[in-house]
Amino acid sequence: MYNILICDDEEDIVRALRIYLLADSKDYNIIEAFNGRQALEKLAENEIDLILMDVMMPEMDGVEALCEIRKTSDVPVILLTAKSEAEDKRMAFRLGVDDYITKPFNRIEVAARVEYQLRRAKKQDSVADQPEDANILRNGSIVIDDGKKAVSVDGKPVNLTPTEYSILKLLAENAGTVFSLKEIYKQVWQCDPLGAENTVLVHIRHLREKIEIYPAQPRYIISVFGYGYKMEKA
Repeated sequence: MYNILICDDEEDIVRALRIYLLADSKDYNIIEAFNGRQALEKLAENEIDLILMDVMMPEMDGVEALCEIRKTSDVPVILLTAKSEAEDKRMAFRLGVDDYITKPFNRIEVAARVEYQLRRAKKQDSVADQPEDANILRNGSIVIDDGKKAVSVDGKPVNLTPTEYSILKLLAENAGTVFSLKEIYKQVWQCDPLGAENTVLVHIRHLREKIEIYPAQPRYIISVFGYGYKMEKA
C-alpha cells in the first residue's frame, strides 16, 4: 500500500482527489490535511509515499510547507494550484517540487502523474540500495556512469553528444558551483573561450531538452542571472 497525503483547504477538492485515486488503484491509502501545518503533522506521524498539496492555503501555504518538508524529507511532492504563470512553476521546481498540476485538473492526468512519481521514487530507492561504484555520479534522478560514458534520467537512457556529456559531468561533479559561460567553454573545449558564449548556450539548451522534465522550467541546470549556470543539488 502507498500512503498518499492530500492537502487542500477545500474539502470538496480533497474528496474529489480521493475518489480519483482510489478509482485508479486499490493500492493507495489516502491521508487528508487541510493546510500546510496539518500536512507537516501528518508527515511526521505517518510514512508518506507521496504528497498532493495545494499552494494557496490558510495558516501555512503549500510553498512554505514544501520548504519545511525539504529540510528533512525527499518524499515526492506534486503541487496543485489555480495559477499557471511560468514564474510560479520555476519557483516551485527550484524549491524541490517533483511535479506541478494546474487547476482545474483532469482525473486521468492526476492519476498518471501520481503513478509516475511513485514509480520514479521506487526506482531511486532501488538504486540507492545497490553498492556504489566509483564511476557512478548521481544527482536526483540523473545517473552518470563515467566508465561507460552513459547517462540515464529516471532509469531511462539519455543519448548525449560528447560535448553535452562533458558539460553535464562538469556541472554534476561541482553541483552548487556557478560556472560562467567562459569557464564552461574553457574546461570542456580546452581552448581560449573568446567569443564562445553562444556555443555554450546552444549546448545548454539541447542538454536541458534531454534531461529536464520541463526544459523551460529546469530543475537541474539552473541559470544564475549575470553569472552563468550551475547544477542544482537534488
